[in-house]
Amino acid sequence: MSKKEKLLYPFYIISHPFDGFYEVRHREKGSVLVALFLVFLFGLSFSLNRRYAGFIVNVINPRTVNSYAEIISIFLAVLLFAAANWSVTCLTEGEGRFKDIITVIGYSLLPMVLTFIPATILSWFTAYGEEIIYYLLLLVSVVFFSILLLIGIMTIHNFGFGKTLFTLVLTFISLLLILFVLLLLISLINQVYLFFESIYTELILRI
Repeated sequence: MSKKEKLLYPFYIISHPFDGFYEVRHREKGSVLVALFLVFLFGLSFSLNRRYAGFIVNVINPRTVNSYAEIISIFLAVLLFAAANWSVTCLTEGEGRFKDIITVIGYSLLPMVLTFIPATILSWFTAYGEEIIYYLLLLVSVVFFSILLLIGIMTIHNFGFGKTLFTLVLTFISLLLILFVLLLLISLINQVYLFFESIYTELILRI
C-alpha cells in the first residue's frame, strides 16, 4: 500500500468495518503509525474540546486542563487496553497480534476524531435548551467508536459475538489487575527510594 492509501484506509473501515479489519489482520493493510497518529489526534481534539467548548456545555474550568498530560494519559490507556486484551486473547485462542489490536483501537477512534472539533465549534453557537444537539453529536461518535472497536476485536481474533463480549469483560478485569500491580510497584520503588534517601541523609549528618 502507498502512504496515501494507508492514510485513507481508516475511512474505508468506517463504511466496511468487517472487510476492513479482516484485511488488517490477514493482508497487512493496517498501519500502526497511522493508528497511533489517530490516537494522538483524538487526544488533541478531546483536550481542545475540554478547553474550548462553549460555557453552556462545558462544566470544567479551562485553566485546569493540561493538554500534554491528557494526550499522554490517552496513549497510556490505549497501550494498557491493548496489553490487557492481548494477554487475555492469548489464553483464549485469539488470532490477533498486539499490533493488530493497536491498529483496531486507533482506526476505531476516527469517528470521534472527526466529531469532537466540529462539536466544539457548534458549542460556541449553542443556546440554553439546545445542548441536546451537542451531546447527541458526541454520543453518536462514541457509539460509532464502540461498534467499530467491537467489530474490530471480533474480526482480528476470529471470535463470535458472545466470545468477544466475554473476552472484553476479562480485558477490563485484566486492565484493573495491571493497574493494581503498576501502582504497587510504583509505591514499592518510592518506599525503597525513601529508605536509601534516609540512609544517605543519616550518613551525611554523622560525617
